[in-house]
Amino acid sequence: MDSRFRQHLLKVSLAALTVLAVHGQAPAADLLIAMPNWPSGQAAANIIKYGIKQKLQLDADVREMGTMTAFAGMDTGEVDVYPEIWLPNFDSLVKKYVDGRKTVDLSSKGVPATQGICVTRETADKYGVKDISDLADPKKASVFDTDGDGKGEMWIGALGWSSTSIEKIRAKSYGYEKTMTLLQMPEDMAMAAVDAAAATGQPIAFYCYSPHHIFELHDIVELTEPKYDPAKWHIVMPSDDPDWLSKSEAPVAWDASHFYIGFASSTAKRLPKVAAFLSHIDFTPEEVTEMSYALQVDRQDPAKYAQTWVANHQDRLNAWSK
Repeated sequence: MDSRFRQHLLKVSLAALTVLAVHGQAPAADLLIAMPNWPSGQAAANIIKYGIKQKLQLDADVREMGTMTAFAGMDTGEVDVYPEIWLPNFDSLVKKYVDGRKTVDLSSKGVPATQGICVTRETADKYGVKDISDLADPKKASVFDTDGDGKGEMWIGALGWSSTSIEKIRAKSYGYEKTMTLLQMPEDMAMAAVDAAAATGQPIAFYCYSPHHIFELHDIVELTEPKYDPAKWHIVMPSDDPDWLSKSEAPVAWDASHFYIGFASSTAKRLPKVAAFLSHIDFTPEEVTEMSYALQVDRQDPAKYAQTWVANHQDRLNAWSK
């Protein structure tokens, strides 16, 4: 074969490969779903993904993302969906993006939830820790001391959760920030510690929320607190003010909580059937608990769990896609 012909053939082949590389890439997904880093949110994000794929023939990417980043993404239209917007945790973000800028919409179907500080029943009965004020009692707080520094330890949430910042405010307001070391760590590590404490009878106190599988696994009780009073609930978030902690007070229980699916207003205009689908989703607290159990206890993969869930709940998907 002539060398010049070989060179020409090589150039043609390289050009063809370049065309394939550029045009043969997988097309971008129709939607981007932001996924939180807690179990039920991870399951819900994937159920939405596969539900939309089956009923609306649209492809969605799921990407783990913090709530503030997700809201900013929905504001610009780069993110389409966020599966669990907790209130009152994200009140400031809802005020900014939903009420103010009107770039984010919330589904009207919220899931009722609770938040507080919990102990095992054995902790409450054996050590007399039943009210949140007990954590500010140095003697009672010392039963939670595992490192010998004289202060107890308690998990208040994962790094980056808005509830973690609020629990810091509550600890300051109730006074147990002086008697308890406030730990931040991933939820699976904290729940493993609760499992171990329940199995061995060791006292433990920790931030708790429901729906959640921990109430199915162990005998857990929530510490009593003064009733929620909006006049006493003054929350400033770290993203809003560098002096947020000193300017905040919350010496009362959490208000009744709910969480909702959020989606970009631009998505509602671009894909109205998707917005309608999301607005019809009505997860029950029992289903959310099952999601949490499946991912954190049974260690199921979120995507595989969601595919099975979608296959087994065709009646629900039919209702959501009407």
